[in-house]
Amino acid sequence: MTYLRDDARLIRSHLPTYACPPEDADALFLLYAVLMRVKGVQVTETDVHDAWAAWMETRNPRHPALVPFELLDEPTQRADMPYVQAIRSAARARGTHRAP
Repeated sequence: MTYLRDDARLIRSHLPTYACPPEDADALFLLYAVLMRVKGVQVTETDVHDAWAAWMETRNPRHPALVPFELLDEPTQRADMPYVQAIRSAARARGTHRAP
């Protein structure tokens, strides 16, 4: 187990029960772990969407949500919030706060 996988597992553990990430999202959570280490509690919905978009680009480059965050409809934007909250919560637990 690497430190990034440990962080990815921590982020998963902070997801609310209603969040349903894909079962094969290990690589996505590694990206979220990098966000946590770089941005800490300052991570934004745009950051999370960009990480998801990078991951999705390798899986389905024609996915309709592969647009900048601000072009997404509101329900799709809200879908990123549980991941933002999980990353922030995990950052607090890990002590990886970052200044703005």
